[in-house]
Amino acid sequence: MQKKKNNILKWLIIIVIVLIVFAIIGKKAGWIGGAEKKLVATEKVEKRDIIEIVSASGKIQPEVEVKISPDVSGEIVELHVKEGDRVKKGQLLAKILPDIYQSYLDRANAALNSSKANLENAKSRLLQSKSQLEKTRLTFERNQKLYEEKLISASDWESVRSAYEVAKAEVDASIQNVSASDFGVRSSEATVKESQDNLRKTTIFAPVDGTISKLGVEQGERVVGTSQMAGTEMFVLADLNEMEVSVDVNENDIVRVHVGDTAIIEVDAYIGKKFKGVVTEVANSANVSGLSVDQVTNFTVKVRVLRDSYVDIVDKDHPERNVFNPGMSATVDIRTKRVSNALSVPIQSVTTRDTTGNMASDSKSFGNQEMKDQSEMEVKDSKNKTEEVEKKDLECVFAIENGKVKLIPVVIGIQDNNHIEIKSGLKEGQEIVSAPYSMIAKTLKDGDAVEVVQRDKLYSAEKK
Repeated sequence: MQKKKNNILKWLIIIVIVLIVFAIIGKKAGWIGGAEKKLVATEKVEKRDIIEIVSASGKIQPEVEVKISPDVSGEIVELHVKEGDRVKKGQLLAKILPDIYQSYLDRANAALNSSKANLENAKSRLLQSKSQLEKTRLTFERNQKLYEEKLISASDWESVRSAYEVAKAEVDASIQNVSASDFGVRSSEATVKESQDNLRKTTIFAPVDGTISKLGVEQGERVVGTSQMAGTEMFVLADLNEMEVSVDVNENDIVRVHVGDTAIIEVDAYIGKKFKGVVTEVANSANVSGLSVDQVTNFTVKVRVLRDSYVDIVDKDHPERNVFNPGMSATVDIRTKRVSNALSVPIQSVTTRDTTGNMASDSKSFGNQEMKDQSEMEVKDSKNKTEEVEKKDLECVFAIENGKVKLIPVVIGIQDNNHIEIKSGLKEGQEIVSAPYSMIAKTLKDGDAVEVVQRDKLYSAEKK
């Protein structure tokens, strides 16, 4: 009897459990008490200023930066500055051992004096040749008359004429010698000037005002001059009063960036501080990195940091200290376009749907969602492919009407980091679904019953 009661009790427990499970499933499936409401958070369609932003990261650098390399090679015998020193234009920076260049100059001066002496000798020989030619000419003219009167023999006449021709040739040769000697003097003078320049170049002066941002040599070190090859980079002289941020902007965004656009700059060294900037240069040529399969094409954009935006953090006790140092990391938000009083909604509220009402990928999101299985697409026949091409993806939002969501197509405009412009499709004050994003992008459908809750309660429910 007891055993029979135990069996009945066991079956009753099983039946109760089955009923409970059935009730839970039926509730969720809508068999009991209607479909389960989906929990969503909402926001109102509002008018606000939308500023389109292009973000990029880069390094701070001086606007004016001069790299100094020596024109001549040799040993550094004097070094008058150290890294971080401020210098004025014309200030002595360093000296290279001048001995060898002084000897070059001495030899060049000696060669010049020798060339000048040769020139004077050539000029003297020319005068002598001209004097001899004049004497020979007079003799020639006298004997010519005598020969015409048949007072001298033909052999005597030939001797006189030959002497006259030799004298003329000697004058021509002397003129050529003078010309050659003159060229020799000019060549020697050029050599002297070059030697003087090389000797002068052993002393290096600052070409502009600025700060020694990089010192690449030490006293006693040998350097290579630019006349021979690339040359040793001795100093980097920068004007740290005018700084800029050099960033790489993707090719998809570069068409929206123009010279004169304003920017907000955040420097890693100054957490929570924002600086103002303006675009001063947009590169025309691209920087391509990576292999052909995954190449990344960027364009360099330079953004000047406006001084009035950081004057408040200048050390008043030490105004010579720099606020920014070359190489600091920075992030730039370039404001490319602005629309005032634009109807807007949160970016995550906008998704895309095709004309059949099926799910499509979110065009505004934080990453595209793969909506269709690749294997299924590969086995479609030509008819299905044609139908798929004809479908049009529409940007849509979900509005709340009578406890249900309504899919509303919209025309979008520009966007900032949080909101997107709605050109048509919505009215100010409409209530639209803003969270959760995963539901908006994947599972929410037109006509679904929803329950509006606070955003914090929404996420606490999801955690549970």
